Amino acid sequence: MATLERITTQYIDSQDRVRLAGVSGNAAPVVIWLTQRLLQRLLPVLFQWLQRQDNTLPLAEVFHGFAQQAAQAELTPQAPVQVEAASCAWLALSVDISCSNESVGLIFRGPDGENATLTLATKPLRQWLGILHEAYRQAQWPLQAWPEWLQASEDILQQRPALLH
Repeated sequence: MATLERITTQYIDSQDRVRLAGVSGNAAPVVIWLTQRLLQRLLPVLFQWLQRQDNTLPLAEVFHGFAQQAAQAELTPQAPVQVEAASCAWLALSVDISCSNESVGLIFRGPDGENATLTLATKPLRQWLGILHEAYRQAQWPLQAWPEWLQASEDILQQRPALLH
């Protein structure tokens, strides 16, 4: 089982799918295709886990919006995972989810026994959700499953003026 240490997530229009390219140690990159249908089932579980993290706070929705903005603002650009024609690629048919107090573990499973693990703590999960939300927008997929606090934080971040140096 590959344990993904670094990932690049992109919507690929010609596939109408999200491509999750990941690297695990010195192994060759792996490409996991995620369908809208699979993501629609995965996202509510991830949102619920995040909301349980700080659900006891007053104005939890406001807190989640601020936390989402902060996580996305701290996302530092990195070189994307380089995918080669010979990279192992497969369609994720299911995702096993394990939750602890500190992180969410995702095991993506393919049709021929392929699998890969991705473990995300709170801030990286928020950052990945922001990237997935942008992929949803690019795909013009329905946004009803996304909580208001996440959509509002995306809107605010997109309205920020660019810094000129």
